[in-house]
Amino acid sequence: MPILDVVEQATESSTESLPMHRRLQIAMGDIKLAHSVFAMPFAILGGFLVAPKLTDTPEQLIDWPSFSIMLLLIVICMFFARNWAMLVNRVADAKIDADNPRTSKRAFASGKLNFHDGFIFLAVNSACFIIACSLFGILFHNWWPTILGVPVLIWIGFYSFTKRFTWLCHIFLGGALAASPIAAAIAVGPHDIPTTLAVFPLAVMVLSWVAGFDIIYALQDLEYDQEVGLSSIPSRFGWKRAVWFSRVLHILAIASLIFAWKLEPRFGMTFIVATGFVGCILIYEHQILAQRGKAGIPMAFFTLNGIVSIILGISGCLDLLI
Repeated sequence: MPILDVVEQATESSTESLPMHRRLQIAMGDIKLAHSVFAMPFAILGGFLVAPKLTDTPEQLIDWPSFSIMLLLIVICMFFARNWAMLVNRVADAKIDADNPRTSKRAFASGKLNFHDGFIFLAVNSACFIIACSLFGILFHNWWPTILGVPVLIWIGFYSFTKRFTWLCHIFLGGALAASPIAAAIAVGPHDIPTTLAVFPLAVMVLSWVAGFDIIYALQDLEYDQEVGLSSIPSRFGWKRAVWFSRVLHILAIASLIFAWKLEPRFGMTFIVATGFVGCILIYEHQILAQRGKAGIPMAFFTLNGIVSIILGISGCLDLLI
């Protein structure tokens, strides 16, 4: 019997008796909410770059009553957008995940959740995202988030299908997360973006940094991807060359941070010192991978990269506030 049929039969029998709140709990646990730490700080930093100012003050102080609401809306939008993207991934890859021993226990692959649940959760998260985007128009007369909301959902969901036809899938994932600082800047101050160009090298940094550590993550599935014909840089080029792809992308990430520091005069010593520290973290990440192989991937993938995003987000916002 085909694996997909087994999965579908399992979902029908295993989820019928579960209340909806329990299914939601399973779904949220499966998409690893903690991984929001990768993109969220850059979205907040993108908002800080174009934060609205009080025009009646010579110091050009931030209009905190308005900006605080905008930041809250950014966090809400990021929450629902990421939920959408990860649910698309889990639903689209249910059969692939079921065949892969590493991922066979995921909610949709194992039958803990069925596809009907997945479509309901996708609909709810996409609707909540669009509603949150619309509040920028209702409250601040900025309708760009609403106009761009659906294209953004399509873009960040598209990554899940790219491994079927291109080894550049890691770049697509990086591009999905790289949208966060630009989208936040558009939501907060679209008219200020032409004079705040640092948001673009920040986006390049996110793209290359995420693509680099996603290559490391994909090393776990190198043999499986080669066996079933899935595309990735490790499956196409092998372990050693894939690691070099990751190193080059991380060098580009650091170069992009330096470029952002050069472009934005408000970025000072805090940001450039943080950039140097991030460079050391990425070097350490690759040392762990070289010394421990697959055993070092969990630490290299999540722990160290979570530190990278938090450091850069905090340091950038501090420089913009001082």
